[in-house]
Amino acid sequence: MKRIKHIALYLLMTAILVVQVYPIFWIFMTSLKTAEEVRTKSTFALPSSLCFDNYVRAVTTSDLALYFKNSLIVLFITITALVLLSSTAAFSIEKMRFRANKWLLSFFLLGITIPIHVTLIPLFQIYRNTHLLNSYFALILPQIGFNLPLSIYLFTTFYKFIPDTIMEAAAIDGASVWRIFANIVLPMSKNCIITVVTMNTIFIWNEFIFANTFISAAQLRTIPLGLFDYIGAKGMVDWGATFSAISIFLLPVLIVYFLLNKGIISGMTAGAVKE
Repeated sequence: MKRIKHIALYLLMTAILVVQVYPIFWIFMTSLKTAEEVRTKSTFALPSSLCFDNYVRAVTTSDLALYFKNSLIVLFITITALVLLSSTAAFSIEKMRFRANKWLLSFFLLGITIPIHVTLIPLFQIYRNTHLLNSYFALILPQIGFNLPLSIYLFTTFYKFIPDTIMEAAAIDGASVWRIFANIVLPMSKNCIITVVTMNTIFIWNEFIFANTFISAAQLRTIPLGLFDYIGAKGMVDWGATFSAISIFLLPVLIVYFLLNKGIISGMTAGAVKE
C-alpha cells in the first residue's frame, strides 16, 4: 500500500511538472520553426530542423536591445529599493519592539489586498499632474509600492528566528543599531534576500499593466510592450519572430531562478538562521 502511494505521488508530481514545463518548451520549439511550419503543422509538432532566422528577424524587426536596457534599469532600481526598504522596515517592526509595531505590520499587509487595476486611473492622473508619465519613475514607484508588503512580511517572518541575544551582545560591545543591522542581521538574511529578489524579479520583468498604462514613448518601452512591434498591418503577427523574442525575454528569468533556486527554498523556510 505504501509503495502504491509513493508511485501515485511520483506520477502526480510528474504530471504537474509536465504541465508547468511544457508551455516553456513549446515556446522555444515554436521559435525554431519556419513560418510555413507554424502555419501548417500541428501545434504540438517538433520543428523539422532548427531555424534561427526567427531570432535574427526578432532582433532586426524590433529594438530589443533598447527594451532590454529599459527593463534592466527598472528592474535594478526597483529591486534595490525593495530590498533596502523591506529589510529595514521589517527589522524595525520585528526587532525594535515599539508599541505600534503590530499595527504597522498590519497596515503594510493591507496593501496585499488592494487590486492593481483599481489604482490605474488615480495613478495616471497623479503622474499626469506631476509630469511623471513616460518616465522610469512611473514604472518604478508603483512596483515598489505593490511589492513592498509581501517583501516586508517575508523579512519579518525571517527575523523572528534570529535570536535577540546576538544583537544584545553586539549592543553591549558598543555597536549602534545601524551597525547591528548592516553587519550582523543583513548578512544572516542572505537566503531571504535571494527569495525577495527572485520573486520580485519575475513579477517586475513580466510587468505589463503599468507599462501599457503609463508609457507611450517608444524609447521607454520595456520588453513586454516591445512585443507589439511584431504585429503588422491588419493585425498580422510574425509568430516566428514573436516566439523568438519571447524566448529571449524568458532567458534572464529562467537563469536567475535556476541559479538561486536553493536560496529561494531556504529563504522561504527560514533555513538561513541555521548557517
